[in-house]
Amino acid sequence: MTLETPSIGRIENGEHLLPVRVYYEDTDFTGVVYHANYLRFFERGRSEMLRVMGTPPDREDHGAFAVIRMTIDYRAPARIHDTLVARTRFEGMKGPRLIFRQSITRDTTVLCEAEVIAVAIHPDGRVRKPSATELAHWEAFKSHSLNGL
Repeated sequence: MTLETPSIGRIENGEHLLPVRVYYEDTDFTGVVYHANYLRFFERGRSEMLRVMGTPPDREDHGAFAVIRMTIDYRAPARIHDTLVARTRFEGMKGPRLIFRQSITRDTTVLCEAEVIAVAIHPDGRVRKPSATELAHWEAFKSHSLNGL
């Protein structure tokens, strides 16, 4: 990795880990991370996990996905200048749905957790069945993740 190349994170114990720093723009007037910005951290985690898997979001053959449901539990605040880790675990697929568990941690403290359900979509936004290639790719990733890539 060169100085110009941002980190895409890494897989550890079946999770994708992406370091995130809290900047002023992420906070409210008290220096606490604004609740909606956790969504941005989670999105970065899922996007960079695709890169680690070898399917960056700009590749035509990665497919397109849209979040249809997200359940979030906020546990503790993150603050300006904190170094956080966005953690993403692929849980599996049910039909066109991909299920992820995500968390934001500071050291060993869980600040926020989410269950994310996304669906495969066509370019026009209609739900589609993932291709056999996509299914194989996700299942292989899940198998490798469970074995601790």
